[in-house]
Amino acid sequence: MKGLGELERTVMEVLWAREDAGLVAATARDVSRALAPERDLAHTTVMTVLDRLAKKGFLERERDGRAWRYSPVESREGYIAELMLGALNETGDRDAALAHFVRSVSETEADVLRQALLGLTGKEPPA
Repeated sequence: MKGLGELERTVMEVLWAREDAGLVAATARDVSRALAPERDLAHTTVMTVLDRLAKKGFLERERDGRAWRYSPVESREGYIAELMLGALNETGDRDAALAHFVRSVSETEADVLRQALLGLTGKEPPA
């Protein structure tokens, strides 16, 4: 999955926040209103960005009367995981990159990784 431009990321953050809050898919007007306090964007610009994100596969859209409603295809966490995997694919030595990454995480993050790995293997954590 490709990265997002700065404006695309801003729009996606609005949609991910709505999803996190349990709200339904958003129209371009919903996104424009959400961005208004921080960004002075023309409504047509927001519509263009949403359309581009849908064409790139980041958003699903469905008709709602004359408007489109947009929702993320992937969660924020799923998107970040895709970016991490993409970065990992760029290295010539995945093992070294993974080892370096693991050495750089906090103890709490290491515990999360450990639990995720144990979940994959089906093993119980040591007592």
